[in-house]
Amino acid sequence: MRAFAYARPQSLPEAFALLDQHGPDACALAGGTDLIVALRNRSLRPKVVVDLKRVRELQPAIDQEDGVVRIGANAVMADLEHDARIRTLFPALGEAMAVVGSIQIRHRATLTGNICHASPAADTAPALLVYGAAVNVASMRGNRRVPLERFFVGPGKTVLQPGELATSIELPLPPARRGAAFARVTRRRGVDLATINLCCLVESTGQTTLAYGAVGPTPFAVTDESGLLAAAGGDADAKDELLAQMLTRASPISDVRGSREYRTAMLRVMSRRALATAIERLRAA
Repeated sequence: MRAFAYARPQSLPEAFALLDQHGPDACALAGGTDLIVALRNRSLRPKVVVDLKRVRELQPAIDQEDGVVRIGANAVMADLEHDARIRTLFPALGEAMAVVGSIQIRHRATLTGNICHASPAADTAPALLVYGAAVNVASMRGNRRVPLERFFVGPGKTVLQPGELATSIELPLPPARRGAAFARVTRRRGVDLATINLCCLVESTGQTTLAYGAVGPTPFAVTDESGLLAAAGGDADAKDELLAQMLTRASPISDVRGSREYRTAMLRVMSRRALATAIERLRAA
């Protein structure tokens, strides 16, 4: 690890001033579970690390107002996983966070940081996508709201510009009953990155949304608005054909966690399982 300066701003204007002053030589620190690894292996060599944990405007709050649940940038996954609103309104997100790293990691890692790291295999991304999440972004130049489906632009890359910070994540409150399920495949039990991960959301209208990770350069979501996938007793062949069409956006690769062929086969298997679970949960809601 190379030496670097350390700054601990107390407000967003202070943080923005530091980021603007140092430009690409500055890195933001929230939970640090990804950043510390990058510093240690020298894949990142900043001249200054800007610690955001004491920034007043970025407190780890979970607020419900104006039709959304707003999750502050410093909210850690362990707290979110056990929050009553998350468990009730967005249970599949709770399922996803429960398998991120270890319990020690989840007490340090922030949900916002996990998204900003932009790993194609991030377990929280598929659940956030099916729930229609958006990211609030701020800088000296003003604020903007970015739908999560447009936030990722490549492995480790987001739409964040120099000097910008993600200040919170918003999840719209559900307008009606729905059922959702998160699933993933890993090489072993315990701490491991997903070979594939996915989340399925079925609305009371029959609309079905599936989101995937680890099968392309960015997580992505696809939607069946016809109601065919969620239809009871529908034609199985027609459902399989529709699912195959929806999965054409996937572009899995072969790596140490699994081959392209294995990922492709498991996509259909896990999609069917998650869909069945989501439908069961909708009926029980």
